[in-house]
Amino acid sequence: MITSTRRVSPDKSEVRIAFSLDDTSEVKDVEDANQTFPDLEQRLQPVPPCVALRESVQVYKEHCRMAREFHQVKHDIAVLEDRKRKLLAELVEDEKVAVEIARLEEEFRRLMEENRNLVTVHNERAQQLETLCLTSRATQDSS
Repeated sequence: MITSTRRVSPDKSEVRIAFSLDDTSEVKDVEDANQTFPDLEQRLQPVPPCVALRESVQVYKEHCRMAREFHQVKHDIAVLEDRKRKLLAELVEDEKVAVEIARLEEEFRRLMEENRNLVTVHNERAQQLETLCLTSRATQDSS
C-alpha cells in the first residue's frame, strides 16, 4: 500500500491518498484516464481516479458521463441558437415583405381611386363634348 500526503496549495488542507499497486482489477473498468473535455474549465476536468478505490472509479465514471452530457447540452444549445438566429433573420425578412405588401396595397387603393376619378372626369368631358358638338351642329343647321 502506498500512502501520499500532499498540500494542493498553501491555503488548502492536506489531501491524503492511499492506494495499492497490487489490485488492478478496477483499471479495466476505468474509461480512458487521460480523457479530456475541452468544453470544461481546467478546474472542472475529471481527475483520474485512484484505481484501487472502487468509489473513486465510480466517481470518475460519473464525472466523465456528466462531462459528456455537458458537451452534448452545449452542442444542442449551439444548434438551437443557430436555428433561432436563422428564424429571427427570416422573421425580419418576412416583416420587410409585409411592410412592402402593405405599401403596395395602399398604392393600389390610391391608384384605383385615382382611376375612378379619371374615368368619371373623362365621361363628364366626353358628355360635355357631345353636348357641345350637338349644340354646334344645331347652330350651324339653323344658320
